[in-house]
This record gives sequence, structure tokens and C-alpha cells, in this order.
Amino acid sequence: MFQGTGSSVGKSLLVAGLARALVLRGHAVRPFKPQNMSNNAAVTEEGGEIGRAQALQARACGVLPGIHMNPVLLKPQSETGAQVVVQGRIHATARAREYQMMKPSLMPFVLHSFARLREEAEIVLVEGAGSASEINLRAGDIANMGFARATDTPVVVIGDIDRGGVIASLVGTKAVLDPADAALVRGFIVNRMRGDPTLFAAGMAQIASRTGWASLGLVPFFDDARRLPAEDAQDLANAPRRAGTRCRIAVPVLPRISNFDDLDPLAAEPEVELILLRPGVPLPGDVDLVLLPGSKATIADLAALRAEGWDTDILAHRRRGGRILGLCGGYQMLGRFVADPDGIEGPPDRVAGLGLLEIDTVLGGEKRLARVQGATLADGVPFHGYEMHVGQTSGADCARPLLRLDDGRVDGAVSADGLVAGSYLHGFFADDRQRAAWLHRLGAASDGHAHEAAVEAALDGLAQHLEQHLDVEAILRIARAGGATP
Repeated sequence: MFQGTGSSVGKSLLVAGLARALVLRGHAVRPFKPQNMSNNAAVTEEGGEIGRAQALQARACGVLPGIHMNPVLLKPQSETGAQVVVQGRIHATARAREYQMMKPSLMPFVLHSFARLREEAEIVLVEGAGSASEINLRAGDIANMGFARATDTPVVVIGDIDRGGVIASLVGTKAVLDPADAALVRGFIVNRMRGDPTLFAAGMAQIASRTGWASLGLVPFFDDARRLPAEDAQDLANAPRRAGTRCRIAVPVLPRISNFDDLDPLAAEPEVELILLRPGVPLPGDVDLVLLPGSKATIADLAALRAEGWDTDILAHRRRGGRILGLCGGYQMLGRFVADPDGIEGPPDRVAGLGLLEIDTVLGGEKRLARVQGATLADGVPFHGYEMHVGQTSGADCARPLLRLDDGRVDGAVSADGLVAGSYLHGFFADDRQRAAWLHRLGAASDGHAHEAAVEAALDGLAQHLEQHLDVEAILRIARAGGATP
């Protein structure tokens, strides 16, 4: 089990890279994360949902993603509350304190899923959540040491040198852990080293001496990690503007943005400048496309968009003849109103939308989770993607759908002049054919970038990187020994 000194120390990518390295060695490997908190989710083969990071790790293992790889997924809807997804399906909505009381009842689901994966694989790589040293949350814990103790799983602790204070964070973790928890820790990894690694040799020795944990590697910063899906919206960043940019796409980064890996294929295109708008930054007046991304709480994010004044900027962009595309929650925002009569995403409410499409949305009913494929109606360009939404959208512009699915259904809506469009589909920019068609409409061209192949190459590169800088043999010995005291 790989736990961290804190959030965003690189646990997800290290597990993905190590999984690919072990698969290349001939091992049968599965990823597992007992509890995840992310609005970047993926649809599984069973029609459930798990964290996007575990879907990437499954890909690294060469297997399809399944609900047991992430049995508890928390999808934040507010500063203090989240939707609780258990084994792929919505289980409850809970505030933070309510969830703390709920956690013990979720451990049986976690243990059941873990047992299923152990039956399938030779090695299960477990990813912790947040920080191993959150002793204030230790009671009832299912994500870190609570899980490790319940399953007698050996632990490796990861620290991030790039954020500073890595010696104190690792030594401090050992200092605050309950002795029985600390006894499960077998080693440590220091991640994201920049510069000369020999300059931190003494630091590695000091950590080993003060903790008694084995030093398993100092991992240099891996630049191609940017080609892999980010788990946290805070990891999204604007790339430097490149020479030859012909298309500018602006994306408001709303507080509850979801499924933001929809943006990754666009960001990788040399002729595209993807502008991620953070609070306090106005929408540039010369962009070619405004892309409204998915949202875990459409009404709340629509209020945030208005509070930033981005609604005014978007309407001005529309008056100038600019193009607008909404995906899922962003699609719902483009209509005349969004209603949530049952309080699915927050307090029951009905609010005006941006009024750029003649559609209305009512949230409710079963959540639709499915992998789909089809073609755009206007030009017949194929796509593949997935649905992950709650609600029904109707209205005059739905008579001009954007997409036709292979199962005969249609999806989305297009304005009468063709400049505003929306769809419930995620992931279709990852289809090279569909992405190239969109860029052509915007006056740019794809360089032939093969997105799926680039992800595979990045995983292979990460595996090679970890083989070079981690003691993989020692990690295998730890896994085979289990939680028994060495």
C-alpha cells in the first residue's frame, strides 16, 4: 500500500507507473484505492463509476476498469458535502461530519472489493488517500492505516520534495503514527526531485536513520506526467503559449468542475492554446471557442460563473459571432433554466440558465453511466466517449441534436445558426477523428496527434523511469512478505 505524507504527492502516478513496470515484467497486477475523493470519474465496464486515476491505473495494468478498484468514491458538491458512490453506484449524500460517522459501515464494501481483486491478480497495488498522518481522522478510517491494519497490508510512504519540507513530513509522519500502524511501514519514497539527485543523498540517509524505514528510491520529476489525466482540478495548469498557435479555447475552471480530462487532448495539440480561466481573470475577447466543462453541481457552478462575471463575457463572445460548446453540466448551463426539484445536487432550486440554447433541464431520475460511440450528425465524423449524468434536457434546439449514438439515440442540441452546441457526452475529444473535425471548424489543424497512443507511451515512459529510480525488487519483496514483521 502506497500512502502519502499529504495530498498530491504523486501517489496515483507512482502506482500507475509501477503497475505498468510490473506488468512488463510479466506479473498480473490490479490497482485498488479504498476511498477516493475526486470529481474526475470514469465509467466502468459494469456501468458504474470510479475515480479517473484508478481507470488510468487499470489501463497501466492492461485490464478494463472495474467498480471494485475504487469501492468508495466521494464526489464533492459543496465545501462541506459530497455524493458518496459505493461500488459504482450512488449510495448517499453526506456532509463531512456525517461521512465520518458513515465510514465504519463502508468497510465491509471495501474489504469485499479488495478480496475480489486479490482473487484476480498476483499483486494488488493499493493507493491511500490524503495523508497517512491525519490522526484526527484515524478512528473508523478506511482509506489509509485503517485499511492497512484491517488487511495486514505492508505500507510504503511517499513524500514530495518539490513542495519542500520533505524530511520533516516523512519523519513527522513516523512520529505521529500509532506504533501498531507504524509497524506496517516498510519503506519510503521521495518523489519529484528536480536538479542533481546526489545533493539529497544525505537527506535520504537522514530520513532512513530517523524513521527506521528502508529507502526505496528518489524519483526525479517526470515531465511527461502532463500527458496523463490529472486527478485534482488544482493540478490543471495553462501550458506556455507555443509558436504556431492558430486556435484559442477558453475554459472557465469552476469550483466543482468534473471530468476535466476532456481537456487533455486539446491541450496536447500544437495549434491550440487552451486557456484555463481562474477566478479573477476575465474571458479574453479574441478566443475562438468557449468550452463550458462538466460540473458536479450545475446550479452552484452557474452561480459561481455569474459571480465572476463570466456570463457577461460569454454573452459578449456570442454577440461577436463566437462559438460556444457545453459538455454535460456545461450543456445544462447553456439553456433557459436548470431545475433541481429533489435537491439532487444541493438545495432544491430552479435557476435561469445562460439562455444560449432553447433547452430546459430538470435534474432527477437514474444516473446514466455508459460507454458509447456514434457520429456527429452534421458531418458524420465518428466518436467514442461516455455518459455520466443525471437529468433530462428538452426544448426546441434538441430537434437539432449534435450526435447520433450507435444505439439509435441522439444527444445534445445545436443553435439555429450552429454557433452554440451542447452534449451530455464526455471523452469525444480523445477520439482523434472527432478532435480533428472540431479543430478544422475553428480554423486550425490537428498535427495527427494520436491521443490514446500518447497516453500509452507516457505510461511506458513512466514505468521505465521508475525502474531506473526505484528499488522495484525491494518493493516486490515487501509485497510478498505481507504485513508480517520482517
